[in-house]
Amino acid sequence: MVKRLKTAVILITAAMVLAGCGVNNIPTYEEKAKSAWSQVLNQYKRRADLIPNLIETVKGLAAQEKDVLTSVVEARAKATQTSLPSDILTNQEALKTFQQNQGALSSALSRLLVVVERYPDLKSNQGFITLQEQLEGSENRISVARRDYIEAVRVYNTELKTIPGRWWAQFLYPENKPMANFTIEQKDTEVPKVNFNN
Repeated sequence: MVKRLKTAVILITAAMVLAGCGVNNIPTYEEKAKSAWSQVLNQYKRRADLIPNLIETVKGLAAQEKDVLTSVVEARAKATQTSLPSDILTNQEALKTFQQNQGALSSALSRLLVVVERYPDLKSNQGFITLQEQLEGSENRISVARRDYIEAVRVYNTELKTIPGRWWAQFLYPENKPMANFTIEQKDTEVPKVNFNN
């Protein structure tokens, strides 16, 4: 009886020590990063869902801008129809392709909003104003969701690289790999050249 009691005390003590030393950090951080990724996808979908309404509103008032409208529709189709591989969170190339497709959609939307500046009737249309505000809100939500994902991946990847997380990963979670993160193209980091001599 005493021997069983000692064994039970040792097991309980060992469980408490393991629980307090980060053995659960890796799966916890992994789930948080996956949740943050889901929010990124959710916000991109919200933006994609707004686009058909925006196109219809602009189409009615600025029909001559067909090429710009077509580029937005095509970019949306490419961004929403790209199938995401199951390993996208650990596959930097797949994430880069996803990011490029979403960037092309953002660029097409920016061109559309520049075109809108030429049409006072469109800029004063209440339906368009509401859609534009929702689209701007979506872009802000995307930015926040991406920021949260980047932070969750940083915490997760750091846990995999530092002690004691590195030890736990090696012994208990060998299948866990560092997650991919958003990157910025070199051309996007360059300062635009402004020439006032023309």
